Amino acid sequence: MSTAKKKFNGPTPEEKIVAGLIELMEAGIAPWRKPWAEDGCSGHHVNLLSGHQYRGSNVILLTIGMHVRGSALPYWCGYAEAKKLGITPKKGSKCAYIVRPQLNRYEEEGAALADGSKGDPSIKEWMAFKPTAVFNANDLEGEKLEELIKLRKFQAGYQVKPEPERLENAEAALKSWKVPVSFGGNQAFYAPVIDRIQLPERSAFNTPAAFCATWAHEAIHSTGHHSRLDRDQKGKFGSKSYAVEELIAELGAVLLGDRLEIGSEIESHAAYLSYWIGLLKEEPKILFQVMRDANAASKLIWPEELNAPFDPIPVGSDRQLAAVSLVAS
Repeated sequence: MSTAKKKFNGPTPEEKIVAGLIELMEAGIAPWRKPWAEDGCSGHHVNLLSGHQYRGSNVILLTIGMHVRGSALPYWCGYAEAKKLGITPKKGSKCAYIVRPQLNRYEEEGAALADGSKGDPSIKEWMAFKPTAVFNANDLEGEKLEELIKLRKFQAGYQVKPEPERLENAEAALKSWKVPVSFGGNQAFYAPVIDRIQLPERSAFNTPAAFCATWAHEAIHSTGHHSRLDRDQKGKFGSKSYAVEELIAELGAVLLGDRLEIGSEIESHAAYLSYWIGLLKEEPKILFQVMRDANAASKLIWPEELNAPFDPIPVGSDRQLAAVSLVAS
């Protein structure tokens, strides 16, 4: 057991994430919600330099990070990798945090044998997630920055399908989920007793994207059925278990919306913000458990592997030079 002391007494990256989230929620913002594309950008969060797409819980963390900064650019990179290209954070700008998987290994001494010797040592392995700082393109400056942003927008332009096609594909994916759906009435909900989703008619929604996003939210709820991921869905409105389940559905819908390319503009559920604020203030670490559960739920409905292969344009490649020439022409 380590007895090392902390080098500083300031908040941890996890505490900063939760504090920023609470601040936005207290201002009446659900900071994980956003339309699919803004300012000509793809809805996917990608690395500014490599073009690689961020996945899993990082989609939630970076969407929150965009709200904190008031940015419409879903492009991010680390300090060291940007500095190599002469790109640095603006004075006073703050980083966001993503999580990276880290494999830990521990060698445990072998058990004592009858003859007094020790058996072979055993290796224990476990996966942890290390917070890693990244900066948003809106908070950076440098000669090559504008060229990189144009490159990422160009990349998004040839990858993203037209909205009607995206919505049609998303609806087909949601229909393929095993839980049946009934349409009608003025409420959207999942009924675990009969294992069925209820949605208003699509004409009741302001946009087709909101219809799909609400369907995604209720589909995430349905993954908690005892025959699937077996989450606690017996809590009453105002209880901790109810607030946790609603937050899992909200964040799971963000991840599902990212994979299905429909965004996460859900029209209801804003009343839960006050319950979530209280929950996070009481138990800040619960956010990361909720994100893990949301990720598992979204993967059950539409695994990341079913996404179309992502084809980034890396910095320094011949394809980058050709793309920049097209953008400039």
